[in-house]
Amino acid sequence: MSEVMNDFSALGETLEDRKRTPIQDKEEKDSLENSQNHQELIEISDLSKKGYLFLKENRIDDAVDCFCQILEIDDNNNYALVGMGDATRKRGAYREAVNYYQRCLSRHPGNNYALFGLADCYKALNQYHRAIEIWEQYLLHDDKNITVLTRVADAYRKVRDFKRSKAVYLRVLEMEAQNPYAIIGLGHLHYDFREYRDALFYWEKMVEMNKERVDIRVLTSIGNCHRKLKTFEDGIVYFEKALLRDPRNFYALFGLADCYRGLNQQHRSMEYWNRILEQDPQNKVILTRAGDACRNLGDYDKAVDYYQRALNIEFDTYAVLGLAVVAKVQGKYDEAAGSLRRLIQQDPKNYRLYVELADCLLRKGERHQAVEVLEEFQRQGIRNSTVMELLERIRI
Repeated sequence: MSEVMNDFSALGETLEDRKRTPIQDKEEKDSLENSQNHQELIEISDLSKKGYLFLKENRIDDAVDCFCQILEIDDNNNYALVGMGDATRKRGAYREAVNYYQRCLSRHPGNNYALFGLADCYKALNQYHRAIEIWEQYLLHDDKNITVLTRVADAYRKVRDFKRSKAVYLRVLEMEAQNPYAIIGLGHLHYDFREYRDALFYWEKMVEMNKERVDIRVLTSIGNCHRKLKTFEDGIVYFEKALLRDPRNFYALFGLADCYRGLNQQHRSMEYWNRILEQDPQNKVILTRAGDACRNLGDYDKAVDYYQRALNIEFDTYAVLGLAVVAKVQGKYDEAAGSLRRLIQQDPKNYRLYVELADCLLRKGERHQAVEVLEEFQRQGIRNSTVMELLERIRI
């Protein structure tokens, strides 16, 4: 009897189990899915943390590996898509990065990190209008973000929108009076629009704020303002300060050479042109400037050597012009005039070529032809004071 009961008991358990199976299956399935989802979330979180840590350490390949693993689990994961965007952007693959940021934004609109990265990519691709559009979307969520505001101001500067650029920079300074990016940006903005005294105001502010620790680029920028204003002696002071910090700095060496050229101290300018050429012997612009200095010093053989070295690298209008001027000074008027006429065919709006050719013709006693050359320049509708003054002098 007990055996029979045991058999029924076993049968009863089996029947009971069968009655409960569909519910239990669902519960077990849900439980299993929840457990799997939980595990996936933990795995994604760990991979994401590792990926962004690798990005900070500039271990791009390791970061990409982490983000790819996440995308295998969840192909629309916003952290992984932004991470891939950041990684490819760091590699300089801006167009590829744009795709990742856009994928993220298509599923997660308004993701600030994706907007920020996308705008930076457009900036790097020189698509400033698109960058501005994206940054302005970002500012809808966070209109006090100084980093983004300075980027917007920079972008407006790049597209030469003076008014908007200045307004945004000044907005930053209202929030943070000594923000270096806004102050330096305002300096560049005014410099770009040839407002050199206003540029000086902002860059000198940086010197006041930082004293001896001021960035060397601020020193050379101030020097360049003085160069443009033709206050060469003041410019020399700043270029020399920059050179003390970095004896090989190209901008300081160039600035000093050009300031001494402006002061007509050709021997001093030659010192700095040659220092640049020691570092960069194939720089045709500097070779031509050195040729000009030698020509102004009356050392024509050396001047010709510099001009020829420049032309051996690549055709250069000013090297050919320099050779023509040397020929003119040496009395080789036909040779000089021939070179100048060929240059005019290639660069018809360069007033200096017409002035040099007219002077050459005057030296040959061909006053009427000189007038015709200068009038030919004027017929292009270009007003130039040097051409007008020479014409008036010839006609008297």
